[in-house]
Amino acid sequence: MRDWRVYVLTDSRAARGRSHVEIAEAAIRGGATAVQLRMKEEPARRIVEAARQIAPLCRAAGVTFIVNDRADVAMIAGADGVHVGQDDLPAAAARALAGGEAVIGVSAATADEAVAAERAGADYLGVGAVFATATKADAGAPIGLARLREIRRGVRLPVVGIGGITADNAAAVIRAGAAGVAVITAVTLADDMAAAVRRIRSEVDAALPR
Repeated sequence: MRDWRVYVLTDSRAARGRSHVEIAEAAIRGGATAVQLRMKEEPARRIVEAARQIAPLCRAAGVTFIVNDRADVAMIAGADGVHVGQDDLPAAAARALAGGEAVIGVSAATADEAVAAERAGADYLGVGAVFATATKADAGAPIGLARLREIRRGVRLPVVGIGGITADNAAAVIRAGAAGVAVITAVTLADDMAAAVRRIRSEVDAALPR
């Protein structure tokens, strides 16, 4: 059973000059339970290099390591899995590339997308954008907590809320039924990234059902 409570995405475009590896290291120190390498516009060689550095750090800490979009990189680097969007590889194809034991995450913004991803063999869902976000240009209008709750009720998979999530609203996302929260700029733009993760982790842990 994977732990999705605090899922940190690396994104060097909004990281005050920090590298993907530095973000991952801080996330792990702060108590992240999952890390995703998100390198949207980088050459494959650089993505592989970063993934190969992050994979052993996550493995040593017992943190799930996911690569965004690139199932081939996940396999080469020894990541735990890959996360794909609605316009990326289908879940079944991602699993075929990354390996049968790979963890497959799929983005969903509607109940229909969530059910389709579950039927296609996804292991977890990234649902959002829950709140307004500038990180993802094509995120669309925020779905809000009510839609998140609706999507969660329609599937048996773990749901990770994403989009505009901070320490101030993370607990509300958990109370809406999410297994965890995915965060980017709430961590990558913080003065102390590890401390930012610790605060989010504290809010999430306090909101989880006992």
